[in-house]
Amino acid sequence: MFAAKNEFSSLKGKELLITGGAGMLGSSIAQFAVPAGAKVTVLDNMAPLYGGNLYNLHGIAAQVRFVKGDIRDQKLVSQLVRGKDLIFNLAAQVSYIDSNLDPFLDLDVNCKGHLTVLEACRLHNPAARLIFASSRFVYGRIERNPVREDHPFNCLSVYGVHKLAGERYCQFYHEKHGLEALIFRIANPYGPRQQMKHGKYGILNWFIRQALEGKPLTIYGDGRQARDYIYNDDIVRGMLLGAMSKIPYDVFNIGSGTGTAFGDMARLIAEHVGGVEVVPRPWPKERYFVETGDYVGDISKIRKALSWEPKVSIAEGVARTVAYYREHCARYGFKAYSAASKGVITSSARRASGAKRRG
Repeated sequence: MFAAKNEFSSLKGKELLITGGAGMLGSSIAQFAVPAGAKVTVLDNMAPLYGGNLYNLHGIAAQVRFVKGDIRDQKLVSQLVRGKDLIFNLAAQVSYIDSNLDPFLDLDVNCKGHLTVLEACRLHNPAARLIFASSRFVYGRIERNPVREDHPFNCLSVYGVHKLAGERYCQFYHEKHGLEALIFRIANPYGPRQQMKHGKYGILNWFIRQALEGKPLTIYGDGRQARDYIYNDDIVRGMLLGAMSKIPYDVFNIGSGTGTAFGDMARLIAEHVGGVEVVPRPWPKERYFVETGDYVGDISKIRKALSWEPKVSIAEGVARTVAYYREHCARYGFKAYSAASKGVITSSARRASGAKRRG
């Protein structure tokens, strides 16, 4: 799970602040950084809807300073940024669906919250280096694939608009105040430690929960829409390499660089879990507004700048993630079932059985 010790040896003795640090990506950064000798502070408001889970810090909790709080709390954030070498600003309202239903909450967290962190750095720690988690949703409707960093911004959600605003804040504070900042536009993240409460974000992980509970996996339309699924450890490696680099400011796509059809992703999960069906359904009208079209990220820029490559294929990543939640599902609020105990037969098994009878 962890990177080779020497890959991040320069983190030894560094002071890190990770906002949203009990979520999937934040906790994974901590899981890499603590063994490398970094001194880690985690800030998370543990809001029930989002991904904060103290079990994500299992194994390193005693070596991490955990602070329950919110990035909108100016006094608290001003205290926490002091003395930090690296600030990973990951806290966010992360549901693009909810952003369109409650745009003011998204504005408050994803604009005011990030502005609070940047202003605290300007006032109390201008030498800090900041890593900002942005999203492929800044691109919105896709005009051409693979998507480079200079692709037009055709936002289809308030979430995408506000993530883009967060990027612009980082750019402004770099150009006006000299704050070093790297921005990572994350494709479709998945992997261990992601929340499993609902499917409003992290659809691959949600499908894994559905499958482990023995429920069918519903795909809309023909399932051919391509997505760029990126395993969380690969994202974290890229962010850490960026944090340790000397690049003062830049924007990077981070993804696998490979498109996987939505239906193929669902079938891959069904095969790994066993005992579940993949069921096609017509597109609900209310979901059209968030469908961006195929997305495959161009990752040539990050490859060249940071000598980074994604290491985990989707097949391996799904296998790892299924295994993690089979073992730890109770920590994430659900119970896995045994397909064999329920006598469930997959559609592929039915086809194989039918072929044998016909033969």
